[in-house]
Amino acid sequence: MNNMPIEKKAQIILLLVEGNSMRSIERIVGCSINTVTKLLEDAGAACAFHHDVHVRGIKSKRIQCDEIWAFCSSKEKNVAPENKGVLGFGDVYTWTGIDADSKLIVSYMVGKRDAGYAKVFIDDLAERLNNRVQLSTDGHKPYLESVEGAFGANVDYAMLVKHYGPASNTDQRRYSPSEFSGADKRVIFGKPDMANISTSFVERQNLTMRMGMRRFTRLTNAFSKKVENLEYAVALHFMHYNFARIHKTLRVTPAMEAGLSDHIWSIEEIAALIPEPVAKKRGAYKPRISN
Repeated sequence: MNNMPIEKKAQIILLLVEGNSMRSIERIVGCSINTVTKLLEDAGAACAFHHDVHVRGIKSKRIQCDEIWAFCSSKEKNVAPENKGVLGFGDVYTWTGIDADSKLIVSYMVGKRDAGYAKVFIDDLAERLNNRVQLSTDGHKPYLESVEGAFGANVDYAMLVKHYGPASNTDQRRYSPSEFSGADKRVIFGKPDMANISTSFVERQNLTMRMGMRRFTRLTNAFSKKVENLEYAVALHFMHYNFARIHKTLRVTPAMEAGLSDHIWSIEEIAALIPEPVAKKRGAYKPRISN
């Protein structure tokens, strides 16, 4: 893959961010599955680094956070006892924080849906913001302590707690959500604007993730076998979403709207983030000596 033209790298990356599976890319491009996997790893690592360095100092007014479910290796109910609770086996969640105005993904993280990961995620989100914001989340309890610890009193925070009816056990309703019955807006800290307490934008982003990453498709065998590959796919997805994909309502990319970029990134530019491989030094020739 080291000698692969950047045009071919860009083709593979484009197919990845448009929701194609690894095997379908192998067939379309005419390369091995190992080549596709290696490119995903390299591109994902480069995109994660770029996001960490450049998506900072964000001037935002409204931030919405949510978590989206996926799984690795196997469904939670099929995880072996020795792997229960280990990240990369069973349920895995992607935490996201979106700027409601620019639609920029400010922070994201792949992990468990517990208090420890909530703290790491919210701490990272707070570090990337440049001013006081209104923060909206769902009713997930770990947010409470995490937001207070990361922001202190410098946030207007509210929860949108949604209520659903009982789940149906019939075969026809097996994969359908429970009926939505209402929602409560709960002010936690500060003085948030009640009209702007919402998680609509981040939930719409969840749909974009499901459509744009084959690993998030339900009821298939396209799930990630290793959590590291899921992290690479998420990093690549958000790099493309923030910098290269025109948002329909904005008519520019989220990064342009947020003032982080002055142009629409091409796929070739994303591919160019991958560092050139360092040539291995060859040792001096040593002849074999037979006994």
